[in-house]
This record gives sequence, C-alpha cells and structure tokens, in this order.
Amino acid sequence: MSLSLALRHSGLSVLLLEARGSPEKKEDLRPLAFSHGSRLILQRLGVWESLPEVTPITTIHISNRGGFGRTVLTACEVGVPALGYVVIHHDVFRSMHEKLQDCDVHYLTEAQVIRLESNTEEGQVEFQHNGVTKQVSASLLVLADGGRLTGQVEGITQHVHDYQQWAVVAGIETSLSQCGTAYERFTSDGPVAFLPLGRHFSLVWTISPSAAQEILSLDDAAFLARLHDHFGDRLGEFIGASKRSGFPLALKYATPIAARRIALIGNAAQTLHPVAGQGFNLGLRDAWELAGEIIAMPSDVGASTMLSKYCDKRQTDSGAGRMFTDSLVRLFSNDTFLLQGMRSMGLSALDCLPPAKRFVAKRMMFGSRG
Repeated sequence: MSLSLALRHSGLSVLLLEARGSPEKKEDLRPLAFSHGSRLILQRLGVWESLPEVTPITTIHISNRGGFGRTVLTACEVGVPALGYVVIHHDVFRSMHEKLQDCDVHYLTEAQVIRLESNTEEGQVEFQHNGVTKQVSASLLVLADGGRLTGQVEGITQHVHDYQQWAVVAGIETSLSQCGTAYERFTSDGPVAFLPLGRHFSLVWTISPSAAQEILSLDDAAFLARLHDHFGDRLGEFIGASKRSGFPLALKYATPIAARRIALIGNAAQTLHPVAGQGFNLGLRDAWELAGEIIAMPSDVGASTMLSKYCDKRQTDSGAGRMFTDSLVRLFSNDTFLLQGMRSMGLSALDCLPPAKRFVAKRMMFGSRG
C-alpha cells in the first residue's frame, strides 16, 4: 500500500492486489512501533495526519534482568520531537485504504494471487477476485505478501532461522500512567517490552514456546502476577490486561531481493525478531526506495539495471538491520555468567557515551544509511 501511494503521481499504471477485505472492523490490534524516519515517509505519503491515535516515544529505557547495566535514549539528545511512535496496525491499514480510494491506483481488495511467473520482458499474475480467475501482466511484479509466493520465484532463495521463541502480546493497564517511555528489559528467556499506547502500555513478551502456551491459558490475575514477577515493579502494579495472543518468532530473509521482473519488499524480503522494533520500518524503507528507482526509470520499469540499483541500495540497510536484531537476540537471550557481566558493562558504557547513543538512535530511526 505504501509503494502504491508513493507511485500515485508517477503517471504509471499501478495495480494493487490486496488479499484482505475492506477495514470495516478492528481485526488487528497489534501495535506498530514507527521510527521518526518512518513518520517522515508516512507524512510524504499523506497518511500520517489521518491516523486517529498516535503515542510518541520520547525515551527508551533498556535494562538487563539480573544485572546492573542500563541505557536511556532520549529524543532531545538526538534533536527530534520523538524517537518513535506507537500506532495500532488496523489504524494504519484503514488510513492507507482510505487514501488509496482517492488515487489513480487500481486497487482490488479480496484478490487472492494463485500463481506468478516472469520472463525477460514481463511478469504474469493469476489471481481470484469475486469468484473469477483473472490474469494480468506487468513490467514489474512486487511481492509484499510476507514471503508466501517467494517459493515460486526462480533465482531467489529463502533463509529461515527458528528462534524457538514466541511473542505474547497484550494491552496492559498499570497503576502508573505512561509518560512517553518505552521499556525493553532483556532476560534469559528473551526480551520483554512495554510500549506506551494511549494512557497505558502495549506488551511484547518474548518467551519459550512451552511457556507461551501456559501463559496464554492463564486467567488475567495469574497472568498479571506472572508478568510482574518477570518484569518487576518499575511501572507500579499491573491492574488490567486485554485479550492476549501469541505467535512464533523466526528470522526469515530472501537472497537476492529481486529477480527477473520481480522485486520483494517488506516481510517478503525480510522478517525480523521484534526485539528492536525494526521490521515494519525496514519494510517501509524498502517501499520508499523502490518507488524512487521506479520513478527514476519510468521508461524501463522492472529492467535488470533498475532492479540491481534497488538491490544495491537496500543491501546495506537490510543486512545491518538483520544483523543488529539477530545479534541482540543471540547475545541477550541466555544466562551465561560471562555474557551477563559483559551485557551489563556494555549497557553502562553506552549510557556514558552520548556520541555512541546518538549513533545508535539515528540508525534505529533512519536505517544504516542514515
């Protein structure tokens, strides 16, 4: 949807096949953590101003359970109004859906792609819409489906690493109202994060698959007691929880991210662990930079030269984001005594080095290319 909006004034013919229907009811209440850089992109797409509820993150507090080290990143240190923003996934979907109604983009909802193929001249797609099987050809096919169809693309390899972790997500009401601070606490089971959302918080709790099933089966009181025991009392008492859900975590990425007349963006190109909140931001930059390459070469969209430039531009950002999040998971998701001390010293050292903190914050906001 972001790519289509970025191309809305390009003069090119754009067809968006959306598997979901219209956003008539709130079905996906997951939180999305947008970086400041993503906010700038969404403003340029004309989407940001229409989002109904946006909660700014002005401070990020990072700590290590069982260790003394901690780091605090603030927006004022970097010179931005906020380091990031928390938005409900459904609100982003609905705002983009409404924006697309007013654009010169052919936008079909409930369109299920069945098959695709490509040659040196064009790509072809077969899809079902309103019970009818249809076919269309284009000079460039872009997959933003999370990787479901990538196996049909010749020349692209999918890599998968199962973290043997699940993420449990829920809304949490605390006795202390949020004040713009996001908390990330590393534990031997994995990180637990509290993102400010409205007056309270959105929880992302990483834990083993067996523990996740147990936690999801607890009643609210037992769940909140277990969470408080795991996280501590930094936020006061945990007094309420919304409906909980969980999903498995894995690192997935494709190499390369383009093939003959085909490009990958978003989770089709890479799916990351949520430890640093980089996945959606990385995908949004994929869409923005691919749109730039398309607009720069309107007479040869989908040509190998254009796709090579796209791959080259995204290689550093995507690779660095993937390595950063994967390293955090591997380094912090264990209770080795030696690593425990190194983690604590590392967090303390980072907190004492403002230039290093600004470097980390800017890379999280704008990607490895700044």
